[in-house]
Amino acid sequence: MSASKKVVLWSRSGCHYCAEVKAFLEANNYPYENLDVEGKDVLRDVLEVKYGIRHVPVIEVGSKGTFEAVLEPDLDRLKALLSNSQE
Repeated sequence: MSASKKVVLWSRSGCHYCAEVKAFLEANNYPYENLDVEGKDVLRDVLEVKYGIRHVPVIEVGSKGTFEAVLEPDLDRLKALLSNSQE
């Protein structure tokens, strides 16, 4: 992945889909920032404003303020986004 790309994972403890995404990112050496929404309604409010949802995981991949989001635990879509980011 290009050094200019950033991965942000919105998650919460106890979420098995979130754990699955974290395991994928770590196994493939993708650095990521984790935003834990557990007990933080303001973060869920941000998700609702940005994407119209309050659930996690949400994975954002991008740079320079432009991010594309994976709103469901779809590892194939995430792989494709991360592959495209290596160009």
